[in-house]
Order: sequence, then structure tokens, then C-alpha cells
Amino acid sequence: MTEPLENVRVGMTGRKEVVVTRDMTVGAHIEGMPFVHGTPMMVLAMEIASSDAVKAHLPPGWATVGSEVNIRHLAPTPMGRTVVATARVVEVSGRSLLFAVEAHDGERLIGDGSHRRGVVNLESFAKRFAAG
Repeated sequence: MTEPLENVRVGMTGRKEVVVTRDMTVGAHIEGMPFVHGTPMMVLAMEIASSDAVKAHLPPGWATVGSEVNIRHLAPTPMGRTVVATARVVEVSGRSLLFAVEAHDGERLIGDGSHRRGVVNLESFAKRFAAG
């Protein structure tokens, strides 16, 4: 069997762009909080950017799943603003990938950090959760 990450290289990049809607704000989920982009939503965009950086280079039937996040949320972003999350592969080790991630809101850096993903065979992964 070939190694699923054999075609993945350090330096590959991904990008995810989102427009902040009310549902993506802290205030929509926690009473009394401001309607600014929530940290979990920023992390999700970073995870999608990371996945997108490598998915075209994986064998059919394989995908990556998040396993670790180390993120700083640096600035609030109001509704209506576009957030762009970027990810760059900085390490390929066995079946694990480490990404450097950032998020910008058009005016400034709003988040940065690192994100680790593992590679999984989707069929085997799905069987682990099948009703039995």
C-alpha cells in the first residue's frame, strides 16, 4: 500500500473565505456577548483551509481530520466583514501534518497559530462509528 501523504509537501497552502453572519458571532450563542466573529468559527475556517491545502494530493478514499489546535484570537471582527483563513503545511511526519494558520479580516491579522491534522481512510473511519 502506498503512503497516503506521499504526495503532500511542506509549503502547500489552502484558503477559506467567509463573510461573518449573525450565526457566526459570539452574541448569537451567548446572551449578552457582542455580535463579533466567534473563536470557534475562526478555528473552523482555519481547519477547512488546512484540509483544502492537501485534499487534492491524497489518494481516493482518504481525508484529513483535525487533532490539535493552538490558536490565538487577536481581534474582534464585526458582522458583514470578510474573514480569510490561510494554512501552510510546515511539517509532514508519518500520518500527521502540521500547519501554520492565520486569519485576516481585510484590515488586520485577527488570529494565528498552528493546527495538526491526521490522515484517515474514510471507509475504515466510518466503520468505527457505524451502528452495530
